[in-house]
Amino acid sequence: MAMKRKYPVGIQSFEKLRKDGYLYIDKTPLIYKMITEGCPYFLSRPRRFGKSLLISTLQAVFEGRRDLFEAFTTEQGIQQPQLYIAQTDWKWEKHPVLRFDFSKCVEYTLEGLKDQIRNTLSQYEAKYGVKAEIDDNSIRLEHIILAAHQQTGKRVVVLVDEYDTVMLHNLGDMARERAIRECVLGTFGLLKAMDDYLQFVLLTGISKFSQMGIFSRLNNLMNISMQTAYDSLCGISEEELATQLRPDIEVLAQTNGLSYDEQMAELKNMYDGYHFSRRMTDLYNPFSLMNALQLEDVGSYWFDRGTSSALIEMLAQMPSVDVASIESSIYPSTMFDLPFESFDDPLPILYQSGYLTIKGYDRSIDGYQLGVPNNEVRRGFAECLYKHIVGKGNDLSRGVFYQAYDKFRRDSNLPAFIEALKAFFASLPYSWEKDNRNEHYYHSLLYTLLTAFGADVRAEEPTAKGQSDLVLLMPKGIYIMELKYNDTADTALAQIDAKGYVDKYSLDGRPVTRIGIAFSTDERNISEWKSR
Repeated sequence: MAMKRKYPVGIQSFEKLRKDGYLYIDKTPLIYKMITEGCPYFLSRPRRFGKSLLISTLQAVFEGRRDLFEAFTTEQGIQQPQLYIAQTDWKWEKHPVLRFDFSKCVEYTLEGLKDQIRNTLSQYEAKYGVKAEIDDNSIRLEHIILAAHQQTGKRVVVLVDEYDTVMLHNLGDMARERAIRECVLGTFGLLKAMDDYLQFVLLTGISKFSQMGIFSRLNNLMNISMQTAYDSLCGISEEELATQLRPDIEVLAQTNGLSYDEQMAELKNMYDGYHFSRRMTDLYNPFSLMNALQLEDVGSYWFDRGTSSALIEMLAQMPSVDVASIESSIYPSTMFDLPFESFDDPLPILYQSGYLTIKGYDRSIDGYQLGVPNNEVRRGFAECLYKHIVGKGNDLSRGVFYQAYDKFRRDSNLPAFIEALKAFFASLPYSWEKDNRNEHYYHSLLYTLLTAFGADVRAEEPTAKGQSDLVLLMPKGIYIMELKYNDTADTALAQIDAKGYVDKYSLDGRPVTRIGIAFSTDERNISEWKSR
């Protein structure tokens, strides 16, 4: 068996990563492109996607730390390979680097943000001998940049990590949002005017810069968040997985008793599927992938460590999320520029946060198809949405329904499954359901439940003549469900036949069962169902 390598789970320092012998997926070809083109940049990516490591790597580059990029042997005897940038004509000149990291805020409040800015400015003032004569962050930063340039004879590099951290923790409070936004803008708004003294600028965050309403004053930043040239700057591509990580996948496969191809398929199903440009480059979640390799277990890591409660709070302030039909709709590119403060549409937040990703692009209308990237996110997101739709209660009935689903999956006992479903709907509080009396409510709830259980369920599955409500793909059969409200099960079955929903699965080999389910206002539940 090959030697297991050290995986950088939670490691955000490039120097520590290299010196302590951790694995590094070489992103320096793209970093070299960035620094030689020299634009001020903005990059948005979901949390735990490697933004902080990118910032740290850039800091090492501009501080002239060529030793970290050459091949060397660590004190532990681990061989670190030479990285791409060390083979280029990069001159490795040492520039003064100013780095701001807002993920380090002790409190995600306006005062916490101000304290973090003041503390960082004070450190650089001490380093360059600048006396703070006025309590204005913008002027203090200007004086630091001028002093650093004068003392070193080199232009300054400014790196801002997670600029929107505090803002995202205060969504919904308009007054607080404005104050936080003005604080960030009041500090960094001068960067455009300091261009003669700046070598390189990069701001990173989760939310697209324009969505925070401060892009107008820093409009010289090149937004590379959705540019094809930089779509794999963060994350791990399919090619990188198959080349740089092949030995690691082989070790994981041997541990799990799988072939290499089987292990790759499992990892792809769980962690792949992120796309950040029209080119649709497949990217794996680096945090989850490194955890899986380290722990030798393909589990849920990114969502479990996330801020699901914060997401629920955001969703509660917005129009309801139609998770069952998101993946069947096309959204204009202008959607990605909607300001978060408008709260008119949850999709921009869900995309920027990594819960949705690009699934397709229609050039003729400049529109994007969105979807959940992979099973890890799909299950966690469904769990989150279930709590948002139903609330935290109802766990007992849900547990009974899960047992019935699991039995249905194993022995195809459809009647028992439907009876459990009826019992579950009967347990929902009337105060909630009375405001959601429509087919869509039951459709969305059933979809999120089955998805949270790990089922392979498809919503609004397109066919030549229409879209089926739900398709449940089980080990022993395929179940096509059509739901009707204040109508009959026969009507639902007739639609399945008329639209040819079954034809799509004619070559699958598994038996196909048609299920018509009718809900009624009077019963607030399934009034009848039929199958064939």
